Amino acid sequence: MSEHIATLGQLLDGAGTQWRAFDIGRHITKLDKQQFLAVEQAQIPYPYPLAGHAWLAIQFWDSKASKEPYVWFLKFPLDEQSKLVSASRDHFADMVIQALGTEITGEQADGTLDNNPYVFTPNANKLAAFNAQVKVLLKQPASQYYEHAQLYFSGQIGFDNWQNVALQGIADFAYRLHSADNLKHLQAAWPKLPVEVLQPLSAMLEHIEIPPSLSELLLSYGQTALSNNDVVAASAALRAISSGQAAGLSAQLVDCALNSPLGQDSDILLTIAGRCFKQLEQPQRLHVFMDNCAHHEKIAELFPSVFADLVAIPTIRPHLLALLRKENRSETLARAIGRLFS
Repeated sequence: MSEHIATLGQLLDGAGTQWRAFDIGRHITKLDKQQFLAVEQAQIPYPYPLAGHAWLAIQFWDSKASKEPYVWFLKFPLDEQSKLVSASRDHFADMVIQALGTEITGEQADGTLDNNPYVFTPNANKLAAFNAQVKVLLKQPASQYYEHAQLYFSGQIGFDNWQNVALQGIADFAYRLHSADNLKHLQAAWPKLPVEVLQPLSAMLEHIEIPPSLSELLLSYGQTALSNNDVVAASAALRAISSGQAAGLSAQLVDCALNSPLGQDSDILLTIAGRCFKQLEQPQRLHVFMDNCAHHEKIAELFPSVFADLVAIPTIRPHLLALLRKENRSETLARAIGRLFS
């Protein structure tokens, strides 16, 4: 039976399910079905590679059944051009068919893939963000923790009383900024939030196309944090602004960070590479960023690991390879590039 199934899309369609695919490695990004099909057929590179893999969330449901959707969290290896290694995908599809046939949404589906080598469990932040996003997409109510989070961000119970604010509540709040007065309350609360809330909140906002008014606040907050040498607050601002609708404001904060005294700090550099990577598609900014990585002295492996990470991203790769041949670069950057090939 498996010889008729060439892609995961065909497996899901053949089982009569409705389905969606998301990248969950970098930001949680919904993948267009045509794009996903082209990735599966190795016609195009995977757009968001991380550590040599495609990290996927596949959500699917039987349109005739009333059960909650199923989710597969899958990681598949990519080749040197960031294209899907189809043998791994085929192996996974065969394992599913052997275990379940085409009844992938039946009672026996629960727990069947627990020990599958391609299945992974996202970290708590990603899981909470994914759950919140899916509920919004399916027009379902938020979790039971949402109301308490709303209460907290409105300032009614005091910003120091964060201990009972659940991670899932923070995620639901972040994904519902357009509801009620959530956005207004968040903007008023932001400067007063303790780090215990700031960090998980920015880990949710990094997946969301936040409105320009919030990005403006984050830019100002981030600039102040950079001038105060506050790595934690600056990193939180960079994360939270990274997917915002106003890409120019995100770029502005990245430029401020790179030109600040914290511009060679490992946390700042890794946040930019991991979260603000879209801003590194601009060649001159990428040059400044890689130069800062080369000048970083504490972690010897920082430059080669960042290079390996970014060169895999299809939209950055040509600019990074061009940088290898660029003549007007600092001696430190030239040496760091030389060490990559020695």
